[in-house]
Amino acid sequence: MTRPANKENGITAPVAPPPAVGRLAAALSRLRAALGTVSYPLLLPSAEEAQRVGSALLAQIDDYLLPRLARLDAPLLVVVGGSTGAGKSTLVNSLIQETVTTAGVLRPTTRSPVLVAHPENLGWFEQPHLLPGLIRTVKTSDDPNSLQVIGARGIGPGVALLDAPDVDSVVDHNRKLAAQLLAAADLWLFVTTAARYADAVPWELLKTARLRGTVIALVLDRVPLDAAAEISAHLGEMLTQHDLGSAPLFVLPETELDARGLLPAPVIQPMQQWFAQLSADPQARDAVARQTLDGALAALVPAVEGLAEAADDQERAAQALDERVDGAYRTAKRTVRDGLEDGRLLRGEVLARWQEFVGTGELVRTLESRVGALRDKLVAAVTGRPEPSRNLRIALESQLVTLLRGVAADAAEQAYAAWQAFPAGEALLLPELKRASESLPSRADRMVRDWQKWVLDLVRRESGDKRSVARGAAYAVNGAGLAVMVAVFTSTAFIPTGLEVAVGAGTTVAAQKVLEAVFGDQAIRTLAARARTELVARFDELLDAEAERYTRQTAAVRREAEPGTLLRRAAAEVESARKDIALTGSGS
Repeated sequence: MTRPANKENGITAPVAPPPAVGRLAAALSRLRAALGTVSYPLLLPSAEEAQRVGSALLAQIDDYLLPRLARLDAPLLVVVGGSTGAGKSTLVNSLIQETVTTAGVLRPTTRSPVLVAHPENLGWFEQPHLLPGLIRTVKTSDDPNSLQVIGARGIGPGVALLDAPDVDSVVDHNRKLAAQLLAAADLWLFVTTAARYADAVPWELLKTARLRGTVIALVLDRVPLDAAAEISAHLGEMLTQHDLGSAPLFVLPETELDARGLLPAPVIQPMQQWFAQLSADPQARDAVARQTLDGALAALVPAVEGLAEAADDQERAAQALDERVDGAYRTAKRTVRDGLEDGRLLRGEVLARWQEFVGTGELVRTLESRVGALRDKLVAAVTGRPEPSRNLRIALESQLVTLLRGVAADAAEQAYAAWQAFPAGEALLLPELKRASESLPSRADRMVRDWQKWVLDLVRRESGDKRSVARGAAYAVNGAGLAVMVAVFTSTAFIPTGLEVAVGAGTTVAAQKVLEAVFGDQAIRTLAARARTELVARFDELLDAEAERYTRQTAAVRREAEPGTLLRRAAAEVESARKDIALTGSGS
């Protein structure tokens, strides 16, 4: 690939990429969006690694893949990385025969990365094309988020050297930044020493670079002359074992630095010649850039597959946690329905207030056989006793609120205990989830009052031309509505099985007779059924709101439906576009 002659601000005019490159860039952008959508909030064994890999992939797409695709003709970025004290800064200074980056005995030495490029290429690196998250500066800086860009004629055009922090730095930010910079490299110049070449951390990074397809060259520094052959042979064996046997290897003997703190010319000359040849050969640089780019793109598929599996883990865990919450509140709903059907709500205060409302306990016992004779008396009771009706209404409200608060408290405790049994659930628990929400009592009060009003409105609409109700106006509607409310709390649906013995059942019989006297048999069945259905729906709504306090904790996992599928589809599009473009000429 030849560089065009026209330049502006030190940046060569871009060569128009073929359409296939545009399709690949678009697919890569869609993958980036998918990676940004999927999260791993649940505490699972795969989550921490997925978060790390996901962040690394996002950084590589932004720092390297998209910028490099946009300018395949851009200068080659050589990142000089390695272990603490390996002599990276001294090596960079020696290669360009100028002190541009700090070397010293204090660790960590390199606090912010330093990039050295030929003045002809400065414009490309001064702009945030590659590594857009780093602030460009022309001065030495201790800001770890800055990138010092320096021009030097000691390095040929088309190649830039970046002195990175130590890959095994004691400073966490330095290690992360080193990994980020290495992921943005067209070529990684790995520097190690005779004393450190077998360390585990650098080899893990070398393995990652190889899997990613990054072109690698190695420098073995500070090698004692009497051990050079033995150490070089051992390092060569290790490189072969790690499928890096073809990587260029430069062995630098242990030597004194000159007065400027640089390596002697005979020691550094072979590397200078190698970089000079690379600078002078556009096709060689193009091959390096394309090989690394193609390898990085190919490595996305297995990396994203791992993320997709982690996302599947998150989705399954969230579903399991939600199912446990659903089970706890489903039990609560079932308890509510049982409470509305087994007569338990018709005892105690409700019973007393009902008997007060319709007359006496004796009236309850005799209503079944004396309905016809007592019709007028019942209508009078329904239409003319405001105080007892108020007391009965309050008693009903209290019973319903007590039922709801009880089942909500039990459901909260059950859901809390279920989540505690799983690390992913336990990590999401908040102390307040162990009990019903603070606002539940007031919301329950309001719900019951609204339901009572709904029942009264229902009675008013259904009364129509019932003259017995119309005579008493509001009192009649109120009394009949209360009788509907009382009649809701039974599973017999107004069909007593012989003489009712239970107090609750007897109370329901009384409600039935009052309503039959006013509305007739079939109408009252319909009214009670509708009132019960409405009440159950309102109970369910409140309990669903209580359960949502839990499911909100897992909602982050459900932001995107089938996140694993989303990631796999996006990665497959990138892989298909990569093969179409055939960066290395093989298409695979």
